[in-house]
Amino acid sequence: MSDTRLTFKEMCAKFDVTPRTLRYYEYIELLQPDREGRSRFFGSREVARMTLIMRGRKFGIKLEDIRQWLLIYEHEGTEAQMQAFIEMADRQYTELEEQKRQLEEGMNELKTLRDETAEALKATEAG
Repeated sequence: MSDTRLTFKEMCAKFDVTPRTLRYYEYIELLQPDREGRSRFFGSREVARMTLIMRGRKFGIKLEDIRQWLLIYEHEGTEAQMQAFIEMADRQYTELEEQKRQLEEGMNELKTLRDETAEALKATEAG
């Protein structure tokens, strides 16, 4: 990755996040940009971390879990981080499977109710 540093505004644009989101990620110590006066600059390390954060969020992983996972890399290295990721991914996959089951159940119930209502409407129009 290049040594190019992104400004706060460029970082928001690159990851399509609001300034509030980026400030929050900094506040909860997911990101640690370089500061020069009031300006913040994001180097390759922060861009890589943000990429991982966004990927985790895409899969619905909680920010605190992502923060802990990133800390593992800093304190224990790549292998420990990879093991932690496998465990985190397994937990999240199980949770997503349950959400999928509940969503499919709700969709089926809604379709059944819709179809029954449509039949009842036909019957009153024909009657």
